[in-house]
Parts: sequence; C-alpha cells; structure tokens
Amino acid sequence: MAMAKIAALEVSRGASLLFAHVMERGSVAHPYVRSPLLSSGPAAEANLADAIHFLCTLHARYPSIIEMAQDRNADSLAGQWFAAASRAFTTERNLLAKLVVTVGPLPATPGAGASDAMALGQQRAITLLAQSERRGCGLGAALALALDWFHIRHVLNAAALHFGIVPPPNRFTDENAVAEVAHAAMENPAVERALLFGAEQILLQHHGLWGVLEARQLARSER
Repeated sequence: MAMAKIAALEVSRGASLLFAHVMERGSVAHPYVRSPLLSSGPAAEANLADAIHFLCTLHARYPSIIEMAQDRNADSLAGQWFAAASRAFTTERNLLAKLVVTVGPLPATPGAGASDAMALGQQRAITLLAQSERRGCGLGAALALALDWFHIRHVLNAAALHFGIVPPPNRFTDENAVAEVAHAAMENPAVERALLFGAEQILLQHHGLWGVLEARQLARSER
C-alpha cells in the first residue's frame, strides 16, 4: 500500500493507527499471502481457486459490508466516501463473481467441513460488524476493508492472470480518501475507539481467513 501518499497529510493519531493496523494485523501480515506457494507454485491453480471461493463467501454478497455500514452512517463526509466506495466495490464483486466461475469447483481438501464452517462464521461476524449500532464501528470495518483490499487485490490479480482474465484497476482502495474520512470521524474519542475496534475486527477476520487457506493448502499437499 502506498503509505507515502498520506505522509504529507495532517491526520490524527487514530487515523495513523488505522493504517498501521492494516499493515501489522491485516492480510499482508500473514505469510501465506506473500508465499510463492499461493500464486506461483505447482499447486497454484488449486490454491488460487481456494482463495477465490473463500473470498466470495466473505465478500461477494450484496449488500456488502459497505452498503450495510452505509445504512447506519449519519456523517456527510463519510456518506460521500460510502457512495464512491459502494460503486467501486461493485466492480470488485463482479471480478470475484467472474473469477469463481472461471476457476471451477472448490478444490477437494481433507477436513473441508471445518474450514467451510469457519468461513461461514467469519461471514456472519463481518455482517454483525457492519450492522453494529455503535457509532463508528461499521465505518471502521468498511475503511479497513478498503485498505486491506489493496493486498487482497494482489491475490485476485494473480488469480485473474493465471486463468486468462485481465483484471480491472482497483478503484476501491483510495488511501487519501480513507485518511480524510478517518481523520474527521476520529475527532470524537468515542467514535475513534469504535472505529478502530471495527477495523481491528475486520482485519482479524481477514488474517484468520489466510490461516484457514494455508491450512487447507497443507492438507492437500499431504494427501
């Protein structure tokens, strides 16, 4: 993520923490995301297909976390961001939908029932975050999703190119817009706490997802 883009912005401590949390606790912090096993090893086709199916479980549904959190937002600046983010994330959902058809069925994996149940649990947890009545929680989850998507998109791009699809530009991750909205929202200490909580929880779910996918890759390799 181009963290240098926001270096010149005057942002709050909380907004800086949001960006730091993404780098320290999100997808990029999991070694499997950066592992050559995922996208370039001999089992890359199965591993990428696995990732696409599970990302679809979490984020391909409508309404997404963006629309659900948007319904509970009362801030005008955040409202403008939500409108743009919803349009951009529609493109990302369409890419996921195209990929899941292209990659074929979910790879057969020993112990698949447990990982399938875990993914559904993560999807429910994400929905609860987005629909939280605590002011700032859904916004934090949505902002963290937008930032973490920068790293998730690298996996989607790898899958798209592997299966012969040209991925569209990622217009969902806009670091400057996220920093601006987070900075404005975090002028209220209570909202700052709720926003960071929502962000941390969505990042926890993403980090956990890559752990599940790595375990599934290992299970397939040991057959």
